[in-house]
Amino acid sequence: MPILRPALLACCALLLPVPPAFAGAPVVTAPEGQQAGTLTLERVYASPGLNGPSPRGVKLSPDGRWLTVLRNRPDDRERYDLWGFDRKSGQWTMLVDSRKLSSGRELSEAEKMQRERMRVGDLKGIISYDWNADGKSLLVPLDGDLLLVGLDGAARRLDGVSADARDAALSPKGGYVSFVAERRFWVGAVAGGKPVAISPDEASATVHWGEAEFVAQEEMARFKGAWWAPDDSRVALERFDEAKVGVVTRAAIGAAGTRTFEQRYPAAGTANAEVSLWVMKPDGTERVRVDLGSDPDIYLARVDWAPDGRTLYVQRQNRAQTRLDLLAVDPTTGAAQVLLSETARDKSWVNLSDAYRFLKDGSLIWWSERDGFGRLYHYPKGRFAAADARLLTPGPGVVTALVGVDQARHRLFYTSTGNDPLEQQVYALDWTRPGAPQRLTEPGWVNAASMDKAGQNLLVTRSAQAQPPQVYLIKADGSGERVWVEQNAVTGDHPYAPYLKAHRAPTFGTAKAADGTELHWRMITPVMEPGKRYPVFFSHYGGPHVQVVNRAWTGALAQAIVAKGYIYFEIDNRGSANRGVAFESPIWRAMGSVEVADQKAGLDYLKGLPFVDPTKVAIYGWSYGGYMTLKMLEADPGAYAAGIAGAPVTKWELYDTHYTERYMGDPREVPEAYARSGTIADAARISDPLLLIHGMADDNVVFDNSTAMIAKLQAEGVPFEMMLYPGYTHRVTGPKIGPHVWNTIFVFLERHGVTPPR
Repeated sequence: MPILRPALLACCALLLPVPPAFAGAPVVTAPEGQQAGTLTLERVYASPGLNGPSPRGVKLSPDGRWLTVLRNRPDDRERYDLWGFDRKSGQWTMLVDSRKLSSGRELSEAEKMQRERMRVGDLKGIISYDWNADGKSLLVPLDGDLLLVGLDGAARRLDGVSADARDAALSPKGGYVSFVAERRFWVGAVAGGKPVAISPDEASATVHWGEAEFVAQEEMARFKGAWWAPDDSRVALERFDEAKVGVVTRAAIGAAGTRTFEQRYPAAGTANAEVSLWVMKPDGTERVRVDLGSDPDIYLARVDWAPDGRTLYVQRQNRAQTRLDLLAVDPTTGAAQVLLSETARDKSWVNLSDAYRFLKDGSLIWWSERDGFGRLYHYPKGRFAAADARLLTPGPGVVTALVGVDQARHRLFYTSTGNDPLEQQVYALDWTRPGAPQRLTEPGWVNAASMDKAGQNLLVTRSAQAQPPQVYLIKADGSGERVWVEQNAVTGDHPYAPYLKAHRAPTFGTAKAADGTELHWRMITPVMEPGKRYPVFFSHYGGPHVQVVNRAWTGALAQAIVAKGYIYFEIDNRGSANRGVAFESPIWRAMGSVEVADQKAGLDYLKGLPFVDPTKVAIYGWSYGGYMTLKMLEADPGAYAAGIAGAPVTKWELYDTHYTERYMGDPREVPEAYARSGTIADAARISDPLLLIHGMADDNVVFDNSTAMIAKLQAEGVPFEMMLYPGYTHRVTGPKIGPHVWNTIFVFLERHGVTPPR
């Protein structure tokens, strides 16, 4: 496929017609302030969302004729309905109106918590769906029901489905529907009849079948515990037992009362769930246990079937996360052999990835950081020695995702940072012919992509500094025209159009870390008057597996902060993602050290700018960023004008095993590392104004983190302020609560003199 040039795209793009408003849709008027072009915090959180339409779950039907997407409603930005576009007729159809077909049933606590771990807890309506193999129907979970929906919008509720049903899926051939409920795995025929539980009915309430354990969902990006064979003949099921996992009493403190939950939470240094893997037929017979090795204290990282269904591939990770083994399993006997292993570089760990693919010819595309950067390799059939692996993607840049594979043409598609670590482009290459990869997307954008199973159509989502996310479809071979799924042009009645004239473009640059490493920063400045100095809203995250600074759309919130007269600033410290192992691994057994020093380098850079008021640099962070606020205030008292810590980790012993031990090791073995990385011991060093914010029903960074810090600050006589949100979890947001959080922050800053010049 030839590289697409921006000048050509404008003249040849084919725009999908915008889906019409459904019958009975309310007329949505611009909230107060929009007409005047004044961007307020209230407007940032109101509907319609300022990012414009935000499609989710864009998919192609198996035959490629239909394109389906979840669209949020103009009057409720968090509610999603299912729409379909018939590529033959050129017509949009609302296939499922989530309001009309909703049962109104409250979600179970298990599903609420699973949605929190998937970071979609604030969404309503339809959050996922599956195409049936025949291309004529879709499985749509909605508020505890499972709907089988035809292309004409006709919906049938499946009988015998528990209100606790989660992880619903259709088998690859479309013969079965499966789900998890009441700790068991259920299977039913799509053609009709009530589903039955095919996993054993075990007496223990700590045993679960067919679902992912807590750390798999929260930290491994593995949200399922069941894997169907390609021909529907077997299903592999995870079984886990939480009996040895410690129980924490999680208090969901709400406005009208408090509910407590006895939650199995594997804190760092404590027991994990005992995990095993089983293979059985769809009726539950011929149950076989997979040999995962002699060490029971391992992580079940990934499970995949070979294309022919004759082999089950399992990725097994040791608890220290310094070794990852790829196992080939005979599904009829459970016997396993190690095909290849990845081992950590010195003072580092092995990162998990989904950038791999088992091919029909028996060969393997595999992602590895063995040379210090994420690359793709090709292993020929039956040859898995390190010397057999052929490097497909030499530098520069790191491979961030394997998008798809066209096996007939030996082409694979992937995203990479390429020549610019602040961008992400889509590339294609022929793995049988060494040579330079072909870039398929334009410089200046941050792109993500997905493909159909055959690797024939490419769905690209992109954004840029002044352009909210766009989604388009192109053929992988470069033929035909670009089809916009959502062009999202900021013109006409686009929600952000009234603010585009006042939009402030970011600038980018680098500062030097203590060892000379270049650290990338992004800055957005307000309209400034010569000779005046301006306060800085210094936002940070700082944790691993995240890159904050890039050329993507920053969103309206940053613009609203700048509209108040603040400079908005971010810098990526060592330990953050997409710069290679050497850049990420300095936090090994040393969280809260190099990240804090690198953020201080950002502060030093800011204070040298003639338009920055060096006495008015306020820091803000949430989650790991909240932890960073506390560590930064403790490390450099007096350096910052004020600090805001949202939902902070304060003691790493309170956080979970898989995340914490990956970077910090086991606290039973290296207690001194945990002592250095905590925030409680040095709380008395905080002398700058501090605002502490936390949702009181947080199940991720549990509220105990903040109460421990609150108690220590009080015991040391350290003044601070706090704002707590009853009933809210790790994400404290919404049309009313979002503005409340941010108005609280700016009132706090004003109270301490961190204000723009007059």
